[in-house]
Amino acid sequence: MPSDTQTSPASAPALPNRGNQLLHAIALLEGIKGCVALAASIGLISLMHHDLRALAYAMIGHFHWDPDAHYPRMLIDEATWLQHADVRQIVFYAGAYATVRFMEGYGLWKDRSWAQWLAAGSGGIYLPIEISHLWHRASWINASVLVLNALIVLYMVRRLRRQKSAVTTCHDPHTNATSEPLKV
Repeated sequence: MPSDTQTSPASAPALPNRGNQLLHAIALLEGIKGCVALAASIGLISLMHHDLRALAYAMIGHFHWDPDAHYPRMLIDEATWLQHADVRQIVFYAGAYATVRFMEGYGLWKDRSWAQWLAAGSGGIYLPIEISHLWHRASWINASVLVLNALIVLYMVRRLRRQKSAVTTCHDPHTNATSEPLKV
């Protein structure tokens, strides 16, 4: 009779494997993207009744930036665009984006196949845009974003293919192999 201090192998907690750690890291990244979208929309709401162009010029003057340089000019142009945009619509889309990112992060954290499909698809949609952006504005940041996104998409596709082969093996009547079914 085993003592109370011993644990059987079946009752021992499973150690997290590298695949789940990587999946959890991607889930956290998706959650962070959702938080950034929410924070940006809240910030936009708080600036709704202000002259955004004047605020942009004040910030450029405070930091002693050249208003004709690329990024300060971009800030002024975006502030001008936001001044005339429908803020409610932007906040709605940012909220929808954040909701999708939070759902994806939850599903990835729980190792759900639907979330892996969502991650592969939504990441794959951005690849042509990121390639074009890198082509027109080559920088280390743009290249890093492209490489990271491509690696995430490849990792998700690889996991989905492995899950598909595990299910095929599970339902193959000619083999005695058993594997865990897909988690939905």
